[in-house]
Amino acid sequence: MIKKILVIHGPNLNLLGEREPGIYGSNGIDMLNKNIIERAKEQGLECEIFQSNHEGAIIDKLHAARQKFEGVIINAGAYTHYSYAIRDAISAIKIPCIEVHISNVFARDEFRKNSVIAPVCKGSISGFGFGSYYLAIMALSEM
Repeated sequence: MIKKILVIHGPNLNLLGEREPGIYGSNGIDMLNKNIIERAKEQGLECEIFQSNHEGAIIDKLHAARQKFEGVIINAGAYTHYSYAIRDAISAIKIPCIEVHISNVFARDEFRKNSVIAPVCKGSISGFGFGSYYLAIMALSEM
């Protein structure tokens, strides 16, 4: 049986490659998604990818995930720092979630150093560019 995982990209990640390339790189979300799917297959995982700039849509996707997926990788973007609603959704679904960030959030603005979702995630990975997602895929494949 193939383990199914969900990758959630939060707000502004649809602008990868355009938005602050010095921080996020010059490759777009399409390239990232293609690489995520390839890496997941290499680990024997089936992967669905979802992106939304809307908090409620992310929460709805998390709620639906509990019946369809064995794990979630989430880059909640700015919601990481203040969305208690996303935090509560992650806590409620009872499947492993891994928080990821492309940049090293601890080397940036002070407010980025706080994650309200980290305490309800299995772990957090940041600072490895797109590799943060690939490391999370490896971690989920071993759970």
